[in-house]
Amino acid sequence: MYYRTLGKIPHKRHTMFKKEDGSLYREQVMGTKGFSGTQSILYHHYMPTEVAKSELLHSYLPEYEQMDSLRHRHFFTDALQTEGDAIEAREYILGNDDLLIGVVLVKKTMESYYRNGDGDELLFIHFGNGKIETMFGVITYRPGDYINIPIGTIYRVVPKAETKILFIESFSQITTPKRYRNEYGQLLEHSPFCERDFRGPEQLLTVESRGEFEVLTKSRGYMHKHTFNHHPFDVAGWDGYLYPWAFNIEDFEPITGRIHQPPPVHQTFEGHNFVVCSFVPRMYDYHPESIPAPYYHSNVNSDELLYYVEGNFMSRKGIKKGSITLHPSGIPHGPHPGKTEASIGKKETLELAVMIDTFRPLRIVKKAKEIEDANYMYTWTEK
Repeated sequence: MYYRTLGKIPHKRHTMFKKEDGSLYREQVMGTKGFSGTQSILYHHYMPTEVAKSELLHSYLPEYEQMDSLRHRHFFTDALQTEGDAIEAREYILGNDDLLIGVVLVKKTMESYYRNGDGDELLFIHFGNGKIETMFGVITYRPGDYINIPIGTIYRVVPKAETKILFIESFSQITTPKRYRNEYGQLLEHSPFCERDFRGPEQLLTVESRGEFEVLTKSRGYMHKHTFNHHPFDVAGWDGYLYPWAFNIEDFEPITGRIHQPPPVHQTFEGHNFVVCSFVPRMYDYHPESIPAPYYHSNVNSDELLYYVEGNFMSRKGIKKGSITLHPSGIPHGPHPGKTEASIGKKETLELAVMIDTFRPLRIVKKAKEIEDANYMYTWTEK
């Protein structure tokens, strides 16, 4: 991301910055990769290290199923029953050592605050609206928003209406694709989005209150609880390149061509060993003999996960809103019977979906079997 600032900051970093009563604001440098990655500087009313109590709660890592036969998988996430706040109601479905993937149905505001100390989080809003309050400020959300929360950011989700979120808990930083940025970091002209499509925090929420405030912290595979002596949103101002941001899938401009374009043209974000792609309404190929449906292909080095948001999924049968399909590496996948022929002559698609390709195999969380379409592997068999 690019440079932003909110609130009050001094003219020079690492210099005295005094409040009206003469006391100092507490400067915090928050950055990645030691001091060589993206960073921001925040100015707190109180010391960010001031903690009254630290507790170990439990491991948050999911339990995976044992190795099973290699096959395509399909899960109906709308069948999950858990609901609550944006943390307690999270349901993991798949994961590996690079990321965890799941969904959450949010019906209430988080009572505690939360930060992920193991990596970035990417939240995709399937439906619902509300706001995300963070130490950097407030971001309002609506359907179709991707919201990136950098590692170590304290936040809470405040829904205005029932909200369903597809989430990625990454163990690395999530960024835009390198091939769409020049040597200075600016997005290039052929990028399917530009800087003006990204929204940072809209307003700073500064709370100077003293008292006991719980912050749940994920770190080293465990959930911890820290009790602060002051409100965690005590930031008077900040500036830098590290902060939460939002990007709506409607602002992704699809790249099309005379013949079928490969999945990398849909790439929107990337992390270590995975990419995130956006399939949006778009015009089909315009070669007179083109076949709009994707060809059968083998992802010999990656697993392909698709989360179906809405629309007519032109290459699949039996898919519902909220479905997740997994097409693992090692075997080919492609359109269901009849879908290739049906696509010929069509001018556009109105599908909306999020794809996550991982370059290490994904594992299935045990509980996901309860919502699985066990027959999915055999739906390519022509009767």
